[in-house]
Amino acid sequence: MRRALRLRFVITVVAVLTAMTGCGGGDGGGGSGRVTLTFWTWVPGIEKSIDLWNSQNPDVQVELESITAGVDGGYAKMFSAVKAGAAPDVAQVEYWEIPAFLLEQGLVELGRYGARQHAGEFVPWQWRQGVFGDGVYAIPQASGPMALYYRADLFQKWGIEPPATWDAYERAARRIRAADPSARIGTFPPANSQWFVALAWQAGARWFGADGRWSVGIDDAATLRVAAYWDRLRRDGLIFTMPDVHTEWYKAVRDGKIVAWLGPQWGDALLKGNAPNTAGKWRVAPMPQWDPARPASANWGGSSTAVLRGTRHPREALRFALWLNTDRRSVDHLIEGGYGWPAAAGIARGSALDRADPFFGGQRYNDVFAEADRHVDTGWRWVPTTAAMLDSLNIGFTDAAGGRGGFVEAVRAAQRSTVRDMRRKGLTVDEQRR
Repeated sequence: MRRALRLRFVITVVAVLTAMTGCGGGDGGGGSGRVTLTFWTWVPGIEKSIDLWNSQNPDVQVELESITAGVDGGYAKMFSAVKAGAAPDVAQVEYWEIPAFLLEQGLVELGRYGARQHAGEFVPWQWRQGVFGDGVYAIPQASGPMALYYRADLFQKWGIEPPATWDAYERAARRIRAADPSARIGTFPPANSQWFVALAWQAGARWFGADGRWSVGIDDAATLRVAAYWDRLRRDGLIFTMPDVHTEWYKAVRDGKIVAWLGPQWGDALLKGNAPNTAGKWRVAPMPQWDPARPASANWGGSSTAVLRGTRHPREALRFALWLNTDRRSVDHLIEGGYGWPAAAGIARGSALDRADPFFGGQRYNDVFAEADRHVDTGWRWVPTTAAMLDSLNIGFTDAAGGRGGFVEAVRAAQRSTVRDMRRKGLTVDEQRR
């Protein structure tokens, strides 16, 4: 039966998701007495939100269990718990991992408990990350709209404007290296393929689709254009290829050797915490564009609050998930912990994000990210084997950075391996050709 449901998920996506609506979770009819929900998450500082909820909801108490993020950490634990019938009621699930949980029938379909009527409370593209067919499988929490962090003092010193286009970014990279041969505009992080995914997303790529059958097009024209662009910068010595957000990278940032970063909104805390000597020297500008007449943004990261199969209290779990991510006081606590850009529509206005910041020279820099979040393509989707796909890109990019092949070849290899991995799982896959 389990194998049959898996195949139905792939062959006719809408049909299987409709079938999944009937599984996972009790009827949530309530009953007397106090309900206790178990919540697994890695979000820092979320304890304050949980304490607030518990103080206001004596009938539904939430017990928090901190887990590690990542495929080999929290997700492995979650999948094991779901299979063993011992999963928590609620869990943190990143957008890219939701399809993997669906393949295992690990999530409760929340539409049957009234989730759909709350769609308008969230940023549209984030809401869609948890919607498959007619089903709602997760409540969005936060994302990572991207922009260009740059050293305004050095840009001014060298007479460089924040690049508005990718052509201008390349010209700026050449001028920076000419002005200081030890400095670069940034790095291509070979082992951080989520960063590359974000840039392909911004360029108009849509790697995955599902319309009765899965389609995979990692090596589409937009992605190959992005890969070739960064490979040219690499070959010309205009960028570093060191890992980002690691010790060497932080030192280069502190020393003014990396003078810009194409990073997510939640990256502000990384700069503040690891390069305090640069306070006041940074500014934020929009992402460079391929077509300025059609502005597009990138997104790196994003998480949801999902209800796992086996919960006896799906209605209460949904109520908590909605409150956690839309109540202003809860969101303020999450912002304080640095969880990312809020998924709740408009809630950033009036929050801690809505103010000038001395680290960025008094700029209201989050206004840039607010605008970026409005230009993220809502059509981007993920597949159940995303983790393996990211690993394939990491391997290919790392080989290229070491002089073995190029970024374009890495993308094409990831296309082949992703199709192969999905078919090995019994999924029906077509390769896109656009």
